[in-house]
Amino acid sequence: MNLLLLGRRTAMGALAALLLVAGVWASWGTAQHVMLTEGRERGVMTVTRCGSDACVGRYVSSSPGAASRRQVVIERSIAEKKGERVPVALKPGTREAVRTGGPGFLHAWLPFGGALLLSSVVVAGGLRLPRTAWTLALTGTALLTASFATLAF
Repeated sequence: MNLLLLGRRTAMGALAALLLVAGVWASWGTAQHVMLTEGRERGVMTVTRCGSDACVGRYVSSSPGAASRRQVVIERSIAEKKGERVPVALKPGTREAVRTGGPGFLHAWLPFGGALLLSSVVVAGGLRLPRTAWTLALTGTALLTASFATLAF
């Protein structure tokens, strides 16, 4: 009986850890452009049009010696509207931009917030650790809510 309990706890712990690592992995691709500023070209994008999953606009660089671009692409979130000016950083060697500042930081970590919520269910049900599960769930909810609030308002 104790061996089954140990096996179940090990499997659920591994699953919770896998969910959290996957959340960090999914978030890091965008978050590194927001957090690591050295060598990144920064500026302001003026949104000209938005599709269902991306927005396109004119980019004016604030980095010394960098050229402005006629058109860059940013992943669409809930806040972009035609004519809005969004602070962005360009991914090196591409026309792809990511939002910077507080809203960009929170938007980049959205997948991790979802992973926190999912892992809280595994921790509560599989590991029987309700306090830890509540902590994970509240942290994930706070991250998702803060991201929504900063992008919507």
